[in-house]
Amino acid sequence: MNPARTCRDTWRLMSELTRDGTVVRNFHQDILMDDWLIETELFSRDALEAYTAWNLGRELRPEQQRWFSEQRGGAQGDYREDMREKLDNVVDCLTRFPASKRAVITIPNTSRPRHTSDGDAKCMRELHFHLHQGALNATVLFRAQAALIFPKNIHFIGALMQEVGARLPGQPRPGRLFYLASVLVADRQ
Repeated sequence: MNPARTCRDTWRLMSELTRDGTVVRNFHQDILMDDWLIETELFSRDALEAYTAWNLGRELRPEQQRWFSEQRGGAQGDYREDMREKLDNVVDCLTRFPASKRAVITIPNTSRPRHTSDGDAKCMRELHFHLHQGALNATVLFRAQAALIFPKNIHFIGALMQEVGARLPGQPRPGRLFYLASVLVADRQ
């Protein structure tokens, strides 16, 4: 297992590994979820907050709409469908059965995705939550991750973990995230 890294250090590692166009298969990292804000030229705090609010199923303020673009993720990074209900299910699961292995959020995908359609095959596939030593931990599986887009994804995951934890008895803090991407690349090219 890799030593645990911060979100920012994980992003730096991803960027370094893919800098020269290298494709990394089965990238995995244990990530400390203390601080999931990584501002970049592409993702300001405002852009990150807009995408996270959208994917959490919240209503956007009119000015937040301007941050959405294909360059920042497009249909592959739209995880919003039924997210409020999925969050409620995870909270109910971990409240009633704190040791459950069924606290899972599945991101909707077309069962037979067309390789020509970004929206058919979301990048994030599943998040598995579990409680351990007073913290809410998770495992996430990505079909693909562009290092350039990681700040948006980790911001969403951190906010998701924070919301779930805040709604659980004892309000556990976000702990660790085991992160697995089948394919890691530099950007969306």
